[in-house]
Amino acid sequence: MSLTLDTAVSPMAAPPAEPGYWRSVFARLRRDPVAMVAGLILLAIVLMAIFAPWLAPQSPYSTSMLHRLQPIGSPGFPLGSDELGRDVLSRLIHGARLSLLIGVMPVINAFVIGSAIGIVAGFVGGRTNTVIMRVIDVFYAFPAVLLAIALAGALGAGLVNSLFSLTVVFIPPIARVAESVTTQVRSVDYIEAARASGARSLTIIRRHVLGNVLGPIFVYATSLISVSMILASGLSFLGLGARPPMPEWGLMLNTMRDAIYVNPWVTVLPGMMIFTVSICFNMLSDGLRSAMDVKL
Repeated sequence: MSLTLDTAVSPMAAPPAEPGYWRSVFARLRRDPVAMVAGLILLAIVLMAIFAPWLAPQSPYSTSMLHRLQPIGSPGFPLGSDELGRDVLSRLIHGARLSLLIGVMPVINAFVIGSAIGIVAGFVGGRTNTVIMRVIDVFYAFPAVLLAIALAGALGAGLVNSLFSLTVVFIPPIARVAESVTTQVRSVDYIEAARASGARSLTIIRRHVLGNVLGPIFVYATSLISVSMILASGLSFLGLGARPPMPEWGLMLNTMRDAIYVNPWVTVLPGMMIFTVSICFNMLSDGLRSAMDVKL
């Protein structure tokens, strides 16, 4: 009697893979309606800035003294005109480019520089940590607004100088957060095991430290973007940032402040844009912080 063996064995279903950390972070972030709405608004403003030449109905620099301070809804000026007859809608759209640039770039620069300083100080420890952090503490003696104004005033008005001033302002707080989280990480078991195996400090930082500390530092840095937007607009308002006739929201507030009693609604539009972007960055940062909380 011949026996036939059925070799077509049905494969056993593999257990579902556990989602990775970042995938779970984005999944929790998608379930946060406030953060998602803020992110969508910011995405719309970023797209508006990218496609500004195609979205703006007029040139942001064309003036017309015959159409000065037109109210909202005027023919050819949906959001009115400024003190030189320029279309406010076009200047708001083009101003998103410069306003986002001087609001986000200082935080990015400070994130890179401050993270490097804080990680080195926290990982090395000892006198190196003491010297670096005492220098960082010197900057805490000055409020951020006064320090930014002092640096921009000393360097001179201009876009590059304002970017440099804001970068210097945000390096100390980011460096302090980086030093704090690195000090907590350097004493865990796997770092001690890497040291015992003879790994160099640079290798340990690159392979074991960065992956554990960059997340909290990044979340804190995103919370500073709203502050950077306000400070950058304040420098432009004081004449220390963007220079006329650049379309920038803080500068627009400065140039139109004399017309607030004549056409107040047109005057407050740049301030409303600054407020909207700042609050959206703040809400998105809060949502990202909650999504990255490992306790959840």
